[in-house]
Amino acid sequence: MSTQIFDSIDAFLLAQQPAQTRFLAELVRQPSDNPPGDCAPHAELAERLLAGLALPVERYTPDIERVREQGMASIINLIVRHAFSEDGPVVALNAHGDVVPPGQGWTREPYGAQIEQDPRHGAVMYGRGVAVSKSDFATYTWALLALREAQRAGARLRGAIELHLTYDEEAGGLNGPAFLLDSGASRPDLAISAGFAYHVTTAHNGCLHLEVSVHGRQAHAAMPHTGVDALQAANAIMQALYVYRRGLGEAASAVPGIGSPNMTIGLIRGGINTNVVPDLVTFRLDRRLIPEESGPQAEAELCAVIAEAARACAQGIEVRTRRLLLTEPLVELPGAAALIEPLRRHAEAVFGVDVPVQGVPLYTDARHYTQRGIPTVLYGAGPRTLMEARGHNTDENLRLNDLYGATRVVAHTLADILRAD
Repeated sequence: MSTQIFDSIDAFLLAQQPAQTRFLAELVRQPSDNPPGDCAPHAELAERLLAGLALPVERYTPDIERVREQGMASIINLIVRHAFSEDGPVVALNAHGDVVPPGQGWTREPYGAQIEQDPRHGAVMYGRGVAVSKSDFATYTWALLALREAQRAGARLRGAIELHLTYDEEAGGLNGPAFLLDSGASRPDLAISAGFAYHVTTAHNGCLHLEVSVHGRQAHAAMPHTGVDALQAANAIMQALYVYRRGLGEAASAVPGIGSPNMTIGLIRGGINTNVVPDLVTFRLDRRLIPEESGPQAEAELCAVIAEAARACAQGIEVRTRRLLLTEPLVELPGAAALIEPLRRHAEAVFGVDVPVQGVPLYTDARHYTQRGIPTVLYGAGPRTLMEARGHNTDENLRLNDLYGATRVVAHTLADILRAD
């Protein structure tokens, strides 16, 4: 493929850097915390900004009861479509605009989009969601704009690009990507989801959340033998789960970057008062699945551990287990090489470093595409790791040179995939 289109893309993106930065800053300044998940105002802002770039925007809004079932208040999903021809592949670019709440301990204003100069990395923008993943609203939008401009200048392209801008990744993605795909609003051939610029992600963990309720019988603390202590039983069950967790470290994924499966008991509630034998204790656990594992199989193993521990507890104890979430791992599908090879090649050329193909021990909306047979990888603006970007942490930040570089990489990759020759 002639380098002329790449030169055209690069010249356009260089001139557009101030506009792209302003676009991102406006998105960061509009809160979209999830919870509580009132994300419609952010989507409306994004719609106005995209319309100002002469991009047609379509709204897709799930039923409000379905939204509330996921613990959210409002969602508007956006699709931007640009067809270069009536034939050819459709490539979807998905990023999410909902973010975790900022929490305490920030040294910058969480919604200030403050830009500071770093002596090593240049300009750095700070703010909740600037890296995960409002940055890729800007990455993908300007990649599309660059190809639209190249087509106007005479480049022969085929197929189409769709921006899927969704708002419930932090709640599981059922009303975002899953809703768009299952409703028939979109059926792309390939998909790129939000990621980081220094590696191409082809796999990630799945996740199982269980709630365990341990029921006993209350009694006065002066006569504990007249009750059935739910906390004592819950403690025994949790100890059994911690023994089970030690065994998880013996397995490891064959996918670089994934590591071993793990489990965390992250939440516990119970008791009535200090002087009352607890009649109910509930706790929630998080079980991370490596790509080689099956969610239902892991759930069955956990339930067996819980049931065995419960049988050893005092008479009168009743234990109930409820699934809260099951997300299967992201795995590489046949056809993903059409994304992996050009992303890696162009990323190495733009950033001048080796760009590995690997997995990450997280779970993301990308799985919704692969579960429907759409080859998908993660790639976008950001540093090498989530910790460097301080995603889901205080002082979340993005090096703007990583934004500009990732945009070039995505635009070059799309040009390779959609070339008419």
